[in-house]
Amino acid sequence: MSHPVTLSPAAITQIHSLLKENEMEGYALRLAIRGGGCSGYSYQLEFVEGPELEDDTEYAYEEVRVLVGAFKRDYLSGTVIDFEDSLMEAGFKIKNPNAKRACGCGESFDIDDKMGSAGASAY
Repeated sequence: MSHPVTLSPAAITQIHSLLKENEMEGYALRLAIRGGGCSGYSYQLEFVEGPELEDDTEYAYEEVRVLVGAFKRDYLSGTVIDFEDSLMEAGFKIKNPNAKRACGCGESFDIDDKMGSAGASAY
């Protein structure tokens, strides 16, 4: 099964660190898309114990478990999750080649309508 999302080495390192620091070893990173935000959709990253929805698919990246729900999974195809730490800011960056435009906040994006219908509010 092809992975819709890739984690950079920096993201993997940071996720391992966060899980250990918060005593959450064994938890998975859940990447979801929700309707809303300035540009139409927004990303949601959270740590969860395991699949929450029956259509969740689990992917493994160097012992980091990532869960992606079926909702708009095609919207994430080719997405890279990176972690950047600079003097100006630190945090996860989601680079999605399917986003036709993103909001200045970096957390909201829009997708070509040919991929699916807009306005949904679930994963």
